[in-house]
Amino acid sequence: MAEVDVQNPLLGDSTCGSLLHQLQKIWDEVGESDEERDKMLLQLEQECLDVYKRKVDQAAKSRAHLLQALADAKLEFSTLLASLGEKTFVGIPEKTSGTIKEQLAAIAPALEQLWKQKEERIKDFSDKLSEFHDQLKELQKEKSDRLHKVLELVSTVHDLCAVVGIDFYSTVTEVHPSLDDATGVGSKSISNDTLARLAKTVIALKEDKKQRLKKLQELATQLIDLWNLMDTSEEERSLFDHVTCNISASVDEVTVPGALALDLIEQAEVEVERLDKLKFSRMKEIAFKRQGELEEIFAHAHIEINSQAAREKILALIDSGSVEPSELLADMDNQIIKAKEEAISRKDILDKVEKWMSACEEESWLDDYNRDDNRYNASRGAHLNLKRAEKARVLVNKIPGLVETLVGKTRAWEEEHGLTFAYDGVPLLAMLDEYALLRHDREEEKRRMRDQKKFHEQLNTEQEAIVGSRPSPARPLSSTKKVVGPRVNGNGNGTPNRRLSLNQNGGAGAGGRSGKRDSTRPIAPLNYEAISKEDAASHVSGTEPAPVTP
Repeated sequence: MAEVDVQNPLLGDSTCGSLLHQLQKIWDEVGESDEERDKMLLQLEQECLDVYKRKVDQAAKSRAHLLQALADAKLEFSTLLASLGEKTFVGIPEKTSGTIKEQLAAIAPALEQLWKQKEERIKDFSDKLSEFHDQLKELQKEKSDRLHKVLELVSTVHDLCAVVGIDFYSTVTEVHPSLDDATGVGSKSISNDTLARLAKTVIALKEDKKQRLKKLQELATQLIDLWNLMDTSEEERSLFDHVTCNISASVDEVTVPGALALDLIEQAEVEVERLDKLKFSRMKEIAFKRQGELEEIFAHAHIEINSQAAREKILALIDSGSVEPSELLADMDNQIIKAKEEAISRKDILDKVEKWMSACEEESWLDDYNRDDNRYNASRGAHLNLKRAEKARVLVNKIPGLVETLVGKTRAWEEEHGLTFAYDGVPLLAMLDEYALLRHDREEEKRRMRDQKKFHEQLNTEQEAIVGSRPSPARPLSSTKKVVGPRVNGNGNGTPNRRLSLNQNGGAGAGGRSGKRDSTRPIAPLNYEAISKEDAASHVSGTEPAPVTP
């Protein structure tokens, strides 16, 4: 191996030649043989070759890596150009010659610039994608809203069609075929045209529903008026409950299917027409029924009317056709209302009249009871009559105060109403005045009877003293002259009947109520007949009522 004396700057002054020279000096000093020296030199040469080989291998690998990096860089460059949609790139060197590292150094800036462009493109796409996502959400929301609106309108059309009784499917498919129930929700048309036509259909159906309800309510009102006019039974009325149930309902409240169907409205129209024809034939019966109700109110209120004349007038009005039946009945209803109001205004006085008459009846019974000589006998029911007599005396003693109160209330009523308060055609104040006079005359007659009885008793006592014995009782009063008193229903004690009248100055009621008078309570005219002395004398044994102040 040739000696190399080139000095390596990394080893300082030591070179391969100097080192070999030092090795030979060492061998000379040691006395190494030539074989050993050749062997060691061969070994040194082999080791040098190994070192060079390793270096060559490393250099080859580095070159291969650089070539691969260059190939990858070129591929990446082409890929970036393609992804960016560029055919050429301005920044790439025109020549690709030179060393590998020079080529890599030349393509690196272009790659970096392309990566930068790609990142900018990605950012731009990301921003645009966000905008598209927002638009997509808006479109999805609009689609959902439209679909919801379509389904809501379809449901409204369904409900309206059910109420008015028309076919839903033909109505809704006329707007768009996809609105049929058989079509899926996602396949239904949600276009502006479909929405507009659906809304128009709903408006038309609502207007139809409104008009039908108005017509039905008019028919229901006519039906009720005719029923009331002819006093139709509840059973007959119930046949049209489905018509009258919506008489006061609003449009939104009518939701029952078929409630406004045409056949139902036609049915109501036919019934109204039938009843309208029937009302003329039943008008007399209905009017007379109203008149009977009016007469009954007057009878209970003890107001006399000319029933026969009223009925004849009703017949004349109906036969002449000069008045509508409904107007006639409305007028009679007003008369009934006024009659009830007048009856209410008279009620307090009438109640007190009833009490007065009941007290007078008890007074009459008490007079008859006092005239009975056997009233204290232990007969059957005697204790009951005794209790009644005790109560009757208490009641009779209240008559003067009751009459005085009745007079005051009657005068106040007459001043308020500007009318005379008549009881069955007789002025009540005149009746009370007559009763007061009769009661006064009866009290006077009782006092005269007591004086007469005392005279007879004194006469009998004197006869006993002369004859020496008391004569047997006789009936000296049986043929005596009767005193003056009112004859009321066969009684001579001044007790008023339930029906009284005066036969003075035309005071009796001229107009009668046909068929309404009570045959057991005749009117008592003002006349007097004598009371037997025997009956008058029997009054002395009873309790005397207090005098009446007229």
